[in-house]
Amino acid sequence: MDINFKNNTQVRVRYGETDQMGYCYYGNYAQYFEVGRVEAMRSLGCSYKALEEDGVMLPVHEFQVKYHRPAYYDDLLTIETTISNIKGPKIIFDYKLFNEAGILLSEGMTSLVFVHKVTMRPMAPPPSFLKQLNENSNK
Repeated sequence: MDINFKNNTQVRVRYGETDQMGYCYYGNYAQYFEVGRVEAMRSLGCSYKALEEDGVMLPVHEFQVKYHRPAYYDDLLTIETTISNIKGPKIIFDYKLFNEAGILLSEGMTSLVFVHKVTMRPMAPPPSFLKQLNENSNK
């Protein structure tokens, strides 16, 4: 099912996240995307913690990133997170990372799989999650 739920959240590049060139280290982008994903879920009223308490895990199945321009120390970054598709047990998150000037720095994608906590087998998304997503979709 195609979806178009979007959420924005911000993070600031910390000094320890930069390399000797003053660029934000490339490995930090996965963490920034995770922040965007967690906050998008929270904005739906569906936290990772609540899902896990209900016996649902969401391991990452695939991760992609494309770097356009670097982020620098103390940059305030906006992470635009879009839930774009759910197909069976898989959910797709797309990301765009912008600096304060609105310049696109990177784009990414993760696919996660809804998994039963006990059996560790893929499962359908919880109906309550789908309901919240449909009610909050930006179509």
